Amino acid sequence: MQAFSYRTIQQPTQGVYKEKGSKFLAFAYPVSSEAAIKEHLEALRKEYFDARHHCYAWMLGPDKQRFRAADDGEPNHSAGDPILGQIRSRDLTDVLVVVVRYFGGIKLGVGGLISAYKLAAEDALLHAVVDTREVRKEVTLRYDYSATPEVMRVIKEFDVAITAQEYTDGCVLQGTVALQTHPALVEKVALLGALSVRVVLLPDAPASV
Repeated sequence: MQAFSYRTIQQPTQGVYKEKGSKFLAFAYPVSSEAAIKEHLEALRKEYFDARHHCYAWMLGPDKQRFRAADDGEPNHSAGDPILGQIRSRDLTDVLVVVVRYFGGIKLGVGGLISAYKLAAEDALLHAVVDTREVRKEVTLRYDYSATPEVMRVIKEFDVAITAQEYTDGCVLQGTVALQTHPALVEKVALLGALSVRVVLLPDAPASV
């Protein structure tokens, strides 16, 4: 089923968990791309260069189909999966959670690690403010100057967020519209065309903003 909205965090947050001398520092970030994820990971690895492990999990996209969990040297599924589980349990996306571990000299065992990474990630996410955002789709409108009043009425009616405008031999308006109302916008633009107003809608790929 196609998602019309999604939940993500407003700003970066931190958390911490300690167990038998080991210290688990957790960091949660709002992200929108794998490039942004890479930047955060590189920054943490540079700042906490002396830590033994930098385990993480991330989720991207309103449909939550892009995700990854990484154990970074811990036993398989003992670190990344518990972190990802906390993201999923809160129904979040466009989020990265990293847990940096400083080893305290006493082994925790697989069960202890699963619990520690889960609780560290949980602590970071408990401090986060969660937003529910609508999924939006990019659109481009091309029209004659004479059609401007009709186009502006459509823009207002469907709450199109204008991102760029160009005026040359005609008019080009780029913006985003809620995915849920996009079909109705297409229908309305087609109706304007039937009234001899030259308006063309060029939909792009869905994009979240």
